[in-house]
Amino acid sequence: MSHGESVVVVGAGLAGLRSATALRERGFAGEITIVGDEAHGPYDRPGLSKEVLIDRRTVLDTDLPVSADLHARWLLGRRAVSLERNRRHLTLDDGTTLDYDGLVIATGASARPWPGPGGLPRSGVHTLRGREDAAALRRALTDGGPLLVIGAGFLGSEVASAARALGLSVTLVDASSQPMERAVGPVVGSVLAGVQRAAGVDLRLDTTVTALPGRSVLKEALLSDGTRVAIRTALIALGALPNTDWLRGSGLRLNDGASGGIACDHRGHALQADGRPTSDIVVLGDVAAPPHPLPYDGSPAHLSLGHWSAAVDHADTVAAALLGQEDPAHEIVPSFWSDQFGLRIRSVGLPMLAERTEVHEHDPVRSRLEATYHRGGRIVGALTVNRASRLAAHRKRIVDAWYREETTT
Repeated sequence: MSHGESVVVVGAGLAGLRSATALRERGFAGEITIVGDEAHGPYDRPGLSKEVLIDRRTVLDTDLPVSADLHARWLLGRRAVSLERNRRHLTLDDGTTLDYDGLVIATGASARPWPGPGGLPRSGVHTLRGREDAAALRRALTDGGPLLVIGAGFLGSEVASAARALGLSVTLVDASSQPMERAVGPVVGSVLAGVQRAAGVDLRLDTTVTALPGRSVLKEALLSDGTRVAIRTALIALGALPNTDWLRGSGLRLNDGASGGIACDHRGHALQADGRPTSDIVVLGDVAAPPHPLPYDGSPAHLSLGHWSAAVDHADTVAAALLGQEDPAHEIVPSFWSDQFGLRIRSVGLPMLAERTEVHEHDPVRSRLEATYHRGGRIVGALTVNRASRLAAHRKRIVDAWYREETTT
């Protein structure tokens, strides 16, 4: 691409903003159009399940700063509905058509919907993905009454923590044997389960919600163990689905695995159905499924991680790729964090890939924990609780194991 051409960024969240900013910083002087399906500009999503619910921030406080030098055209409240790659042609839900020379796909993800049989009551059931969701859930929590959280992943656990801080009765239900098990493994998960129960959460593991009966007002939930739980509010926190439906039939390779997303190479070039990278389309953020540096189960996997750090760390890489510029070699290690029940949980790498977990410190009195995760003789992740200063050394070991083919024990 030359400096006089046009780029369309589909997605007006953190990933879209960061990619557009990186394009300008790399000297792109052409037209940038940013399309967003929400009516407002970029904002910080992690704060929605943390500070906003306990009233430390308002939803308006989550706005992300936009540089005056960005000079982008914003098309907000619009959603992309189709892509014609051969014509480099994009169609929006209001009939607007956009032509591009370069395309950034940063459409993020949506909350996974209720999977159970039957419908849902018209009020009382929530998901949490955007600002309006957070504002609605905050109002519901302020009104009081028992809360049911369906899904004990990071989001569900953070909301349960916020609700307990507000003095609400909380039932937290998950089909796994431990909370956050997929992300932190069963060993650390069992520790966090103890913390949640000590905080007064009614934690129901190896359990599912079979029904949320009622046509108008939510009053109770039916669980797979045969019990009924009286509730006033329910949050469905069963994960997220990358927003890729609008790309079906486009010829891009959509990752149909559990993580979903658009398969791409290590620089963010979207892959075509035949596996060849495109030159004019890059993907970033929750919707991107790049290859992992280490193969497992016989071949490299394309993983859509949904981590905040992915949008930040990869933005300059995809901008360079789209512009055909050299990108200095650097090692990207995913990271995530969670603040809940008085704990500062920090992690680097991909604990989800581990075959074995080593606990190096567990101090329940001072609420400290340090663990590393290993697969095939290599370290693949590390996690600390109230011990964030120890992560830097683990990150270096992960970089060595992933990119320098060093084995660790």
